Amino acid sequence: MRFALLPVAAAALLLAACEDTKPTSGSSVAPTTNTATPPAATGIRPGSAEDFRVNVGDRVFFAYDKFDLSADARRTLERQAAWLKQYASVRLTVEGHADERGTREYNLALGERRANAAKDYLVALGVPAARLTTVSYGKERPAVLGSNEAAWSQNRRSVSVPAVQ
Repeated sequence: MRFALLPVAAAALLLAACEDTKPTSGSSVAPTTNTATPPAATGIRPGSAEDFRVNVGDRVFFAYDKFDLSADARRTLERQAAWLKQYASVRLTVEGHADERGTREYNLALGERRANAAKDYLVALGVPAARLTTVSYGKERPAVLGSNEAAWSQNRRSVSVPAVQ
């Protein structure tokens, strides 16, 4: 009997979470085209590491054997720079990563070049270099396990990790 009520309770919670966001007639609130949920509505504290990861984006990806920044990577780093300017007490560690191909030494060097490319772009955007550090993990910390392009493309990255005080 107790388990029979579980689906009913789940459905009730789901319906309770739904909300009509359309302004009523006579409302002075103009409709918005921004579909992003404000951090406060999601329970994410503005300026937190989770805010950075979820609302800004903490990683950029690289082509095979490359460390130059794509247009998508630059856009992500531009959002990171704006966030870092808003939260001036936050320091950032930029991690460089590589996929499993290549030697350990080669991938450590490639990861370092990737981390430095991201850091240098952030500095060029006005983030003080003193707030940024880099580290390379090479191929030692894959985000995705697997020996195929789908996995490798997710492992060729730099990850910006904020140290929120």
